[in-house]
Amino acid sequence: MHPDLKEVLFTAEQIHARVQQMAERIAADYRDRDPVLVGVLDGAFIFLADLLRALPMQVRIDFVKWSSYGDRRTSSGVVQLVKDLSRNVEGEHVLVVEDIVDTGLTLRYLVANLRTRSVASLAVATLFDKPSRRKVEIEADYIGFQVPDEFVVGYGLDYAQRYRDLPYVGVLKPEIYGRT
Repeated sequence: MHPDLKEVLFTAEQIHARVQQMAERIAADYRDRDPVLVGVLDGAFIFLADLLRALPMQVRIDFVKWSSYGDRRTSSGVVQLVKDLSRNVEGEHVLVVEDIVDTGLTLRYLVANLRTRSVASLAVATLFDKPSRRKVEIEADYIGFQVPDEFVVGYGLDYAQRYRDLPYVGVLKPEIYGRT
């Protein structure tokens, strides 16, 4: 375990098994459709890569980057588009792939934005869900794990661009991010 963590919530093995389960359900739900997986940068890239490899079907991928955090530990409440899709998704079956749904602000803006593009269908897969922090009503269609109201890092989740590389998810010690 990394010395900046107070505990590990989900091991690499648990995450791998859950991603496999999610891929099976997504493949069953999309068996007659050709989805575009839209990864939300930066955090979702590891989950997206593992999910893509676990899916027993051909998919296309693209990425967006919306930000409401910067290097802060809480959302600023202002969501900003940093990188838009590189392809037209009109008429496509879009599956947003997110690392964590926390306040829901970023996801709400992204979903609203994608709906204006006349997609054929729209769903959301998130590996981690933190409903205790929700500021807006929004839910994912596919959820890997619920996480407690703690600052979690690893498997793509970061604090100030650190800890993304951890193969597991753990709770960051409060003294690391300055919580009082």
